[in-house]
Amino acid sequence: MTEGIIDVHTHYVPSGWPDLTDTVGPDAPWLRVESESDAMIMLGSREFRRIQANCWDAGLRLADMDADGVDIQVVSPTPAFFHYGLPGPEATAVSRIFNDLALEIAAPAAGRLLPFCQVPLQETDAACREVERSVANGHRGVEIGNHVGDLDLDSAGVVTFLQHCASLDVPVFVHPWDMPSSPRVNRWMAQWLTGMPAETHLSILALVLGGVFDNIDDRLRICFAHGGGSFAFWLGRMENAWHQRHDVIGTSEYPPSHYMGRFHVDSVVFDERALRLLVDTVGVNRVMVGSDYPYPLGERPVGEVVRKSEFLSPADSAKITRGNAERFLGLS
Repeated sequence: MTEGIIDVHTHYVPSGWPDLTDTVGPDAPWLRVESESDAMIMLGSREFRRIQANCWDAGLRLADMDADGVDIQVVSPTPAFFHYGLPGPEATAVSRIFNDLALEIAAPAAGRLLPFCQVPLQETDAACREVERSVANGHRGVEIGNHVGDLDLDSAGVVTFLQHCASLDVPVFVHPWDMPSSPRVNRWMAQWLTGMPAETHLSILALVLGGVFDNIDDRLRICFAHGGGSFAFWLGRMENAWHQRHDVIGTSEYPPSHYMGRFHVDSVVFDERALRLLVDTVGVNRVMVGSDYPYPLGERPVGEVVRKSEFLSPADSAKITRGNAERFLGLS
């Protein structure tokens, strides 16, 4: 298969890892293995997420990829393992463990499973060293969370890290995580249904209104998960606010629409109408197929909405299913 889909948004979980209690504390993640094919991610004594062997078994992943016409998967960490709240040395130790295990998962399918590393984003120097180490060892990019505590992507340390990635020509994938919890969002999976889109929207806004795109190297290749969250729907509102309340919002050199073309988004929006808006807003050259495989809120078959969207020409569909990702990942 040489012209299949490139899926830029999938996740992995190893089939096991060393005891992290001394490093992380009582809420350290561990895997409660229930059978050869089923396990439960535990955070201390709390159940977090049930997973299957397709999280770690390259053979199962490849079978699903072949069934969906996927040639290449970007395999990124599961954000629950970021541990941005730890001190730098402890977070670095966790990152190294999972990054090395990711290479083992991808090794049986070199060239088809492209691992992205994680870094201790709360400690800038350590994050820069870990992305260098990981890329030297075989990772093709880095996944980061959309914030570090109360610091967003325009904070000085994160901007320094992003600039370092640009200088190394390493692509960055931004995934929402650690959504606010309250009685209003702790039902119906509302943290995933409303919190994730809002968090991603806010992070793109931080790069725009925080002046990051004005100052950072335009070589930075950065992609936001889940279609960029709610950003595309509300660009007009941001544009209007930038002009009408320039005294408060005019913190970027140009209005928000100027920065379309500075970032990518994935296509996992599940609806042709949403995909049309996304393509119209960020541009057909900036959308890439993502699936959120292997988790149940992902898209299967992978890329189905793109393939069925009649508004896309064959050439534009080919860009979204493969061509844009080839450039983003440095494969072309």
